[in-house]
Amino acid sequence: MKRQITALIAAAALTVAACDDMTTQERDQVAAGIMGAGIGAVGAKILDADDGWVWAAAAAGAATGVLLARNKRTDECAYSDGRGGYYTAPCR
Repeated sequence: MKRQITALIAAAALTVAACDDMTTQERDQVAAGIMGAGIGAVGAKILDADDGWVWAAAAAGAATGVLLARNKRTDECAYSDGRGGYYTAPCR
């Protein structure tokens, strides 16, 4: 499991390094996805889930993080439009 977590961290670092030409909103979505994956994986480990469930929880956390990213300054959220883009609206 330690090897898998190291690989996940390395992949996250490479993903963030590729964010040079992204908009601020896109960077926020990537960051939210990475944080969601981490929270999902840690939560599953705390609940003593097996490795398959840890990966499933990480994937679900990443998806949730990418679908919803909050702009604290304007109190707006970015929502996925289902076509690879996003739109902003007041947070629900």
